[in-house]
Amino acid sequence: MFMGEYQHTIDEKGRMIIPSKFRDALGSNFVVTRGLDQCLFVYPRTEWEVLEQKLKALPLMKSDARAFTRFFFSGATECELDKQGRVNIPNNLLQYSKLDKDCVVLGVSNRVEIWSKDIWENYFDQSEESFNEIAEKLVDFDF
Repeated sequence: MFMGEYQHTIDEKGRMIIPSKFRDALGSNFVVTRGLDQCLFVYPRTEWEVLEQKLKALPLMKSDARAFTRFFFSGATECELDKQGRVNIPNNLLQYSKLDKDCVVLGVSNRVEIWSKDIWENYFDQSEESFNEIAEKLVDFDF
């Protein structure tokens, strides 16, 4: 399971260090793709394969299913860590997520998310105000 929030930077070549706590769980080969809310989703191969099966099961005749599947798979790329624990993020994903220098890396259960620092702070500030309401709508148990 991935959890925690880490501040990192991306260098001029599009490389960023993956937090050491995430490296073992990600493995040597993992998938980075467009996520929701303008962040990147990073999946270990095993989790990607589970997600892939779920997306394959979506009805091909529904335009929403086709659109979401295109969005998700067209942005996906297999990545590896270099010897310094860095991942090279492709330009199309850097552009989508507006990543340039400062970023935030989050552990979110079965995946890692990479956010532009500015976008994350804005998202967090907006979500924090309504977190209790969101929790009440989504969750039927106590924390």
